[in-house]
Amino acid sequence: MSQRKLLLHTCCAPCFTYVFDVLKPNYDVLSYYFNPNITPLEEYDKRLEALKNYCLSVNSNFLVGEYNNSQWLHSIFEYRFLGEKSEKCVKCIEFRLNASFEKAIELNIDIVGTTLSVSPHKDADMINELGLKLQKKYSVEFLVSDFKKNGGYSKSIEFSKQFGLYRQNYCGCTYSNRLS
Repeated sequence: MSQRKLLLHTCCAPCFTYVFDVLKPNYDVLSYYFNPNITPLEEYDKRLEALKNYCLSVNSNFLVGEYNNSQWLHSIFEYRFLGEKSEKCVKCIEFRLNASFEKAIELNIDIVGTTLSVSPHKDADMINELGLKLQKKYSVEFLVSDFKKNGGYSKSIEFSKQFGLYRQNYCGCTYSNRLS
């Protein structure tokens, strides 16, 4: 029996490490790096390079989405000065998950997940609620998860050290960088 293909929205290599380790026994994981929220571009590129290197080292497939920061800015503009776990984050995550569901349809993949819930700074319930809403909209399954449970975040830090991965100190958007 072959594994189901899973499109995994991936924010960065450190978060991907543990999540991939958990999912690979049950899914054929395709990492989808879609993060037009990340600025400056040099930061985006550092995170992308770390993910590419890690995926190559563990023989995992990855795909890079279009970087269109102005489109992302437009989607969260009204909420731009709100803090972490605010409506700004809801709109940001919804924007990136929407694109992930659209990519899954394009690639004929019937399940979407995200690495975002491994972070202690992200609200897994909110992420899952958005994913389930989009599951109905797109008729593509969403993998409900909270990867920070069972020490997931700590394990992602261990993997990051083991593989010498670049770890960022802010979520990625220009507004969170100003707050860090």
